[in-house]
Amino acid sequence: MSLGNGRPYLAIPGPSVMPDRVLAAMHRAAPNIYEGPLHEMTARIVADLRRVARTTAHVAIYIVNGHGAWEAANANMFARGDTALVAITGRFGEGWAWSAERMGIEVQRVDFGRRAPADPARIAEALAADRAHRIRAVLVTHVDTASSVRNDIAAIRAAMDAVGHPALLAVDAIASLGCDPMLMDEWGVDVLVAASQKGLMTPPGLGFVWFSDKALAASRRADLRTPYWDWEPRANATEYWQHFCGTAPTHHLFGLAEALTMILDEEGLEAVWDRHARLAEAVWAATLAWGQGGDIELNVADRACRGTSVTALRMGGGGAGRLRAWCEAEAGVTLGIGLGMAEPGTPAYGDFLRVAHMGHVNAHMTLGVLGAMETGLRALGVPHGPGALDAAAAALSGR
Repeated sequence: MSLGNGRPYLAIPGPSVMPDRVLAAMHRAAPNIYEGPLHEMTARIVADLRRVARTTAHVAIYIVNGHGAWEAANANMFARGDTALVAITGRFGEGWAWSAERMGIEVQRVDFGRRAPADPARIAEALAADRAHRIRAVLVTHVDTASSVRNDIAAIRAAMDAVGHPALLAVDAIASLGCDPMLMDEWGVDVLVAASQKGLMTPPGLGFVWFSDKALAASRRADLRTPYWDWEPRANATEYWQHFCGTAPTHHLFGLAEALTMILDEEGLEAVWDRHARLAEAVWAATLAWGQGGDIELNVADRACRGTSVTALRMGGGGAGRLRAWCEAEAGVTLGIGLGMAEPGTPAYGDFLRVAHMGHVNAHMTLGVLGAMETGLRALGVPHGPGALDAAAAALSGR
């Protein structure tokens, strides 16, 4: 007998939970792509993408996942032989660096480990040493989906300005957009990348790149641009097909339009940010309580440096791997693997897991995940402290 029979719950950090309304919006016949309502809806989507990133920047939409959005940004920022300075705070910072290297870009890594944010002073030091200005852009993840580390983008921008280096600031907001506050213009971000399948509550398949006028001017010398990756016609199309370099991703657009309406016009962006913060606090509170009686801890010790879309945590002695397996088989809850925290096949690989609380997620969903985890810890005999669910409830109730 398994308690996992029934509707399963996917608590992994993307694809996130998608609203029924988004799925229903996609469930329709193919539209006319040459004129009419689809064109009007696309214009609204572009305007709403600016709203959700708090920017007036140009917007390019690609039929890709997040890795494709990296490649789109790289292709427009760099020429072959240029240098990228990459601040690494997790698996996905390293992934963006790897993507750039494979495209013929020189990469200078500044690695801050997997449990702490980037130090703006070290970034400034690296830029100050680049007197020839070979570094064309600084690449940094806002929230690394693997480590859950959140970087202070405004502080990094200030450090760059303080040394007077002309490099672009490019930010990966794939795990944070629509979850954590993102103020592209206020923080001085030149290039922002994101994707549809996390905070934007839409199936995987759309990547987005926002870019400033400064980035647009810099892209004119980029020799990595191809007809598909070139962001200029996508953002400033004179014909509809140019927005997508061909046929539009029609049904993804229907879903995205519905999701953006829910985020911006119904719940409100600030309320969305607050909801994610409260749900994250509940997960953190439960984990801290478990850790009082066992080898269980949050990956990021400093609360101010944790993203609110996903929580990475450690349970020693393979406890995380055993708990993941139990929750999926016996409770119908799928937790995220500890991606990039340890290599598969190593003894430590089973010590890490991730709990997502991004997108269309509310209090009873998060409490359900924590309740399943608590039950699994008991069933497996994993040592842990008491009071986790009480602590989570207190975090959600504000008491």
